[in-house]
Parts: sequence; structure tokens; C-alpha cells
Amino acid sequence: MARPRTGTAFGRLAARIALAALPFAPLAASAQIPEGWPSRPVTFVVPFAPGGGTDIAARLLSVRLGKKWGQSVVVDNRTGAGGIVGMDAVAKAKPDGYTFLIGNVGTQSINPSLYKMQYDPDKAFAPVSLFADLPFAFVINPSVPAKTPKELIALAKATPDKYTFASSGSGGSPHLTAETFQQAAGIKLVHVPYKGGGPAMADLMAGHVDMLFASILETSGYVKTGKLRALAVTSAQRSPAMPDVPTLAELGVPNAESGSWVALLAPAGTPPALIDKIAADIKEVVASEDMRQALIAQGATPRGTTPAELQKTIEADKARYGQVIKARGVRVE
Repeated sequence: MARPRTGTAFGRLAARIALAALPFAPLAASAQIPEGWPSRPVTFVVPFAPGGGTDIAARLLSVRLGKKWGQSVVVDNRTGAGGIVGMDAVAKAKPDGYTFLIGNVGTQSINPSLYKMQYDPDKAFAPVSLFADLPFAFVINPSVPAKTPKELIALAKATPDKYTFASSGSGGSPHLTAETFQQAAGIKLVHVPYKGGGPAMADLMAGHVDMLFASILETSGYVKTGKLRALAVTSAQRSPAMPDVPTLAELGVPNAESGSWVALLAPAGTPPALIDKIAADIKEVVASEDMRQALIAQGATPRGTTPAELQKTIEADKARYGQVIKARGVRVE
């Protein structure tokens, strides 16, 4: 009787097991921080023009992370279609830890309800960390006879469609902040959209429109000189950049919290260990007194988070603004 070929059978079985394990080897490797990272410059894609709150916050972060990592962090402004052009560039980038998106509430939480997007942002990007809140100030032209939000609400209820609010464009976070306020207050204002925050601010100070929700960076100087009157800030807590101005909730207007934030996101597939490292680095940088004061000087509120916390923020704002967009019939031009 022939003896069983146990060695050959075992060899074939071992080979099959080894082959079956091969597809998992790259996955295991991809979960780790790439060796020597970063060995070349890292790019932060900002999907907006230079000079805005998102861009300024991104540049403050890039300088400090560059020093920490020992490599340049380059800010690349890719503008167009409400941020979609820049988002698309990052979504298609290699997930190797060298290209990231600087996103905000508009790109991640508002756009999906306003635009027909080619991909699901939740699947195209991996959240890394939020690093700054950008609360808005509710400002009016001094000619408007209101000193508080409640006085403004009373005027708007007494004369519907009389009072106007400017915005930097239909569908942007300043516009949706005004819509959120109207919904919470039960009033109707007339929307006057502009192509950018600069023209909107100029017409507000000239008295061509009555009010505006805009970043504290854009408004604080005019409030200090008396060219504009600040009625409230839209954040849950007072802004350290405008500490004497109460929140809408403090002044008796609940459920009107709004504003923007700035966060770092990576292309889907970026190693989780690398994402966790960068999130920890951002939290450390944002906690430094130097970075805190730099952000506050720009009207931002420093805030570092974990990837999971950022994802929760994105989802909560997507649900909230989605409801406002639907209820108020908001459309992009």
C-alpha cells in the first residue's frame, strides 16, 4: 500500500493558506504610519480663495504643524463651486498622508443638501480633527432702531418684508445662519445676496441693507469704531474675541445657534494610525498659548477634537442645516 503523501498535502495546504492571507497583508500595512512620514512637503487644500476665515486658520495651522513635523506644509487654494473643486481634488488624491482637505461647515455639512455631488463626502473623506470654531456676529446698521435681538424681532414682526439682510452668497453659512435666526424668531426678512463678504459689508455700512451675519474677524473692527452695532454672537458660548457681546440664547432667542468651523480631513483610505497621530498633533498645537491667541485674534475659537468627535459635528450640522434648507426653501443661484 502506498504511503499517504502527507508532506505534499501539508505543503499544498500551507500554500493555500499563505495565498489566502496575501490580500490582507497590504491592509495591515496600510493601517500603520508610513515609515519616515513626512519625508516631503505636505499639502493642505483650501477650497476657497485666500484671505477668508477658513484660509487664515489653515495658514496658522500649517505653519505650526510644519515646525512640529520638520517639513513644509503648503496651502493650496483650489476655488470654485462652493468648495467642490477643492474637495474633488482631495477626494481623488492618493491617501498616503501628503494631501489633506481644509473643510468647513459649508463643504462637509451644507453642500450635500444644496448640490448634486459626484460622491458622498462621508465616504470620500476621513475626518481628522476640527481645530477652530468660527462664530458669527449679528450686526446691524446703526440707523436700525434696535439695540437687542428682541427689539429687532419686534420691528420685523410689526413690518414684515421691510428689513433686509445681506449675505456673501446664497447657500453659504452666513445665509443659512440668517435663515436659522428667522426660523427661531418666527420672522421674515428680505435676503439680499452678494458675490462675497466684502460687497455685502460695504452696502451694510452704507445703509443699503439693514443687517448681516458675518465672522467676528470681518465685523469686530467696525463694531469698535461704531460703524456697525453688534446685537449678539451666534455661538453657544460667548466668543473670546468679542467677550462683551452676549449670545442669542442669552438674549432670549433659543435654537438659533449657528456659525462655521474649520477642520482637517484626509482622503478615504489614509492610514488610521496616521490620522490619529495628526489629530493628536493638532490638539497639542491648538492648546498652545501661541496658537490660541493667534486664532482668537482672527475671531476664531480654538478647538481640537478626535476624528470621531469631528464626524459627530459634521453629522449634527448636516441634519440641522438640511432641515433649515428644506424648511426655508433655500436654493443656490
